[in-house]
Amino acid sequence: VPTRSFPVVTVGLIVANVLVYLWEISRPGLEAHVEDWGYYPCAVEGPCTNLVAQHHHGVAETVFSSMFMHGGLVHIGGNMLFLWIFGNNVEDALGRVRFLIWYLLAGIAATALQTFVTLHFGTATDASVPNVGASGAIAGVLGAYFLLLPRARVLTAIFLGFFFVIREVPAIFFLGFWIVLQALDGTLSITTPAAGGGVAFFAHIGGFAFGILTVRLFMQRTPLSPTPRYTWR
Repeated sequence: VPTRSFPVVTVGLIVANVLVYLWEISRPGLEAHVEDWGYYPCAVEGPCTNLVAQHHHGVAETVFSSMFMHGGLVHIGGNMLFLWIFGNNVEDALGRVRFLIWYLLAGIAATALQTFVTLHFGTATDASVPNVGASGAIAGVLGAYFLLLPRARVLTAIFLGFFFVIREVPAIFFLGFWIVLQALDGTLSITTPAAGGGVAFFAHIGGFAFGILTVRLFMQRTPLSPTPRYTWR
């Protein structure tokens, strides 16, 4: 889907996340930086079961710092790919300043839902694990795209056992499948915590819901229509 102007904020967010990741892997290392500047749900309601979480930065500081931090190369790579694919059109609809404010609010909403679920259904140990990643805010972008451009096509690699096929999948199906998967995995992570693998599924759900519910309140103009279908030869 074309845009009216260059997506300055989307590219700026990608650059900011990459720079923060480069800082994370510098001395004293990624794990130390994540422990120091990650967000701990137990900081909202204790007790915290590890010393780092007990003597930590303020909640407001880490809500924002954690939004730009990642736990590894695959983590940041996947998040930035999704932001690059879907962010430019949402930014085009909202305008640059509104998009930046809205993106940060989406991250806060995502953190809020994950914190609620962790504190009410998890253990004190679960609440004392640092949360990092831009996926909650990016989930807001996905929710907005789902509502604004359901008929846009997403070039998708569909894995079928030992091989995959490339297909153009309508955004409503691509993103609909994604959020259903988050809901199923999130439910599984409550009933069987080890099966969650440390993924903050409810941050994704919270961000996605925020995107759907608020994007029209911030939108300044409708996004451009998808380009005509191409014939692949």
